[in-house]
Amino acid sequence: MTQPTLSGPWLAPAKLNLFLYITGRRPDGYHDLQTLFQFIDCCDQLYFALNQAGEISLNSDLDFPAEDNLVVKAACLLQQHCHVKQGVSITLEKRLPMGGGIGGGSSNAATTLLVLNQLWQCQLNLEQLAALGLQLGADLPIFIHGHSAFAEGVGEQLQNVNPEEKWYVVLHPNVHVSTPSVFKHPELPRNTPKRNWNELKNSDWHNDCQEIVAKVYPEVAQALGWLLEYAPSRMTGTGSCVFAAFDTEREALAVLNKRPKNLTGFVCKSCNQSPLHQQLNQIKNIQ
Repeated sequence: MTQPTLSGPWLAPAKLNLFLYITGRRPDGYHDLQTLFQFIDCCDQLYFALNQAGEISLNSDLDFPAEDNLVVKAACLLQQHCHVKQGVSITLEKRLPMGGGIGGGSSNAATTLLVLNQLWQCQLNLEQLAALGLQLGADLPIFIHGHSAFAEGVGEQLQNVNPEEKWYVVLHPNVHVSTPSVFKHPELPRNTPKRNWNELKNSDWHNDCQEIVAKVYPEVAQALGWLLEYAPSRMTGTGSCVFAAFDTEREALAVLNKRPKNLTGFVCKSCNQSPLHQQLNQIKNIQ
């Protein structure tokens, strides 16, 4: 791993939902979930340059206003919460597909909170940062937590687990799936029975959102069907990315190289400790 400096590059890793069950609907409209998060070593990269003017800015190739980006929202939230007078210019190098269910936007925001907590010397602990992050999205706590986890609630109640680390082929069908539209769909299952981790870890895994997304987005159904020829395939999160596990990088690369031309994708290794937290630990050891 490249030796990190305080300015960057800092990693914002993707995640996979190895299973996702919807166990109920809450009065506030959110859904109760049971899911298994595991990180993968495919990451966006962020750079941070502090300024004394208190201004927060974002440089990226994204084609929507910077103020709508979770990175800027995260920096502003931390700045206000901790009464920080410094500002920061953030550069985001985007590698992860958007709208793919692998958590890129949430991971970018979590990396921003974790790194600025160090650079601005806010001295918040992980629980405090996770509570801040939850204001921006249900996936932020897992990226702040930094370890593979069995999650409940809306995804913020985390129990450390260590699923087997494997090689994955991840395919992106080049469609953007709207998470709110999936959770509003009338045919979405919302009553999967709750089970504890000991029951779930030895069961066949499934994603309750997969059937609806495949029905609405035929490109996702096609990707699932093609990958199924080589290994059991599932969708991650609310889609659109689909994945399958392999024992070796060589096997995974061989499958990826056969993919249809309308599918983009990559091979990655899963990891139970977030690549970002590995970087943060390196900095601590140096200091």
